[in-house]
Amino acid sequence: MALLEEQAESRDPTLVPIRHGRMLVSPFAFFRGGALVMAGDLANSPQSGIHVQLCGDAHLSNFGVFGSPERKLLFDINDFDETLPGPWEWDVKRLAASVEIGGRELGFSAVDRRAAVVACARQYRTQIRESAEMSTLDTWYDHRDAEAIMDWVDSEAAAKRLGRKEAKEAAQDIAKARTRDHLRVLDKRTDQMNGGIRIVADPPLIVPIEDLAGEGVSAEEIDRSVRRLIQSYRRSLSHHHHPIEEFEYVHAARKVVGVGSVGTEAMILLMVGRDDRDVIFLQAKEAQASVLERFVGASELGNHGQRVVVGQRLMQSASDIFLGWLRVKQHDGRTRDYYIRQLHDWKGGAEVDTFRPEGAVLYARLCGATLARAHARWGDRIAIASYLGKGPVFDRAIADFASSYANQNERDYETFANAVKTGRLAAETGV
Repeated sequence: MALLEEQAESRDPTLVPIRHGRMLVSPFAFFRGGALVMAGDLANSPQSGIHVQLCGDAHLSNFGVFGSPERKLLFDINDFDETLPGPWEWDVKRLAASVEIGGRELGFSAVDRRAAVVACARQYRTQIRESAEMSTLDTWYDHRDAEAIMDWVDSEAAAKRLGRKEAKEAAQDIAKARTRDHLRVLDKRTDQMNGGIRIVADPPLIVPIEDLAGEGVSAEEIDRSVRRLIQSYRRSLSHHHHPIEEFEYVHAARKVVGVGSVGTEAMILLMVGRDDRDVIFLQAKEAQASVLERFVGASELGNHGQRVVVGQRLMQSASDIFLGWLRVKQHDGRTRDYYIRQLHDWKGGAEVDTFRPEGAVLYARLCGATLARAHARWGDRIAIASYLGKGPVFDRAIADFASSYANQNERDYETFANAVKTGRLAAETGV
């Protein structure tokens, strides 16, 4: 509880109860928001001494599909707020624990949960060994094409493994990602107001910047702060002639996102090109120190937005061309680091809360292989492969760990729920 209270001190106090309310939903939701708690536990665990670029928060819900610059649909890790070099085991253990905890939430039997966790660990081990046999460039280019996943999901083999209903649902989840683009956000989140296009309020989750003005801070000052943010961001983009130059900023709003991120500054920025149907929505997220820093040392990069961007580029098979970072002194006098990316660019994820055991096994395998590819790009894949060996000892050990940690997570969740009940922590539910 002290760790959660400490995190709350650096966040918007009006939003912290929303964060706690989202974590209160279930042990799995608590786990998602408790990356710092688990990092503290893992810091005292055995390590092989081999470091990679860590995701830092590698749980099931932080994998998904997105569009590459070449307009291919890829499956990869999609959250890097906590990325930092560190022991490769930490990412694997967090992913495996999320498989076990998610399985408990879905009511899977102990046998089915263990099968999913073992499949995840085995696929990580197998993929690392395959990557160790690849050339350096082949390792960097290796990726999982969502189109290939779609082809398999549509096959008779998938229908037999998953059942026709779950195979159909999986295909729909992937296909739906293509509909999540800027025009969809435009139609859903904006309207014509005051002679121009504006983001519509949906408080407390979406609040236009002019509505954030308060005592001592005018709407004009907030607007100038956002424009400074965008100008600084433009300088971080690697291309001299970048598509961003054809877009003009017109409006912004604060947007509450995720579970663990709630309370940090996050905005959506509406940018318009040649007309009101030629738009992009950018997401600016505050980047604070990684939860791993106190255990593995501070980042070599002085800007946490840059830390996130560099980590994402190292781990992902392809990255958003609008990915950039900045540091800006804002209207409230505080200096903050941000990273910026597209809000929606064919992004989607699996409906984890609807999995059946067969689907959970396949998804766990997919995530395990994806994490291994990410670790192989920067870490010593040959050393990790040698450490893991050819047998199932590692797979079983990770499954044992996942079960034990799920028990610990349940105890932590009960402590957390009691802290809310007694008033030690404020929580706002249903938001």
